[in-house]
Amino acid sequence: MRAKDQHVVIAIDGPAASGKSSVARELARRFGFVYVNSGAMYRAVTWHILHAGIDPHDRVMIVSCVEEAQIVSDLQNNESRILINEQDPSAHLHDDTVNNSVSLVSLVPRVREILGRKMHGYAREYDLVMEGRDIGSVVFPDTPFKFYLDASPQVRLRRRAAQGQRDEIAARDLADSSRPASPLVIAKDAEVIDTSHLTIEAVVAEIVHRLKSKNFPI
Repeated sequence: MRAKDQHVVIAIDGPAASGKSSVARELARRFGFVYVNSGAMYRAVTWHILHAGIDPHDRVMIVSCVEEAQIVSDLQNNESRILINEQDPSAHLHDDTVNNSVSLVSLVPRVREILGRKMHGYAREYDLVMEGRDIGSVVFPDTPFKFYLDASPQVRLRRRAAQGQRDEIAARDLADSSRPASPLVIAKDAEVIDTSHLTIEAVVAEIVHRLKSKNFPI
């Protein structure tokens, strides 16, 4: 973490349906940390852009819309929440239109910059478990507590279907890993865990075990 961020950050990265949200939420509950879902932040902004009638391919209009919006990051039940122009988009974060457009919006460097500042704002106030795709590699590169969760494409596709979601896993993986701004990569010092055949509880237990070896104050 950077010097101005005084609190502990556990970074959980990985592709879609790797289990990172469930694992990060349970870790935060166990340690009494705040849980931050960075993907939900991008989905909230994507919903706002679509709600405003903006083409998700139009980067100029996206930047203008996001810069003009009043984006407030707060907490609800010790979890991150984003309000945009006093509206709570939580109920729409997994709408098909958002699923189909969030990768395009996430490509825009200015969007990543604005939301990155919000993420650092959380770290200045709270100890965090934050999950996403570039938390350990870009957002908090100096935190010693980095984990990258992965699973086979087949397992991740089944998980998405079980959640009632219809994301195209292969297309999302390609978009996330090939974007020029903060692509999905494994941070060089991240601990990699294959969750394909593990329960959430087993993944959490493995992370806790590895944190102990990193002098984490458990």
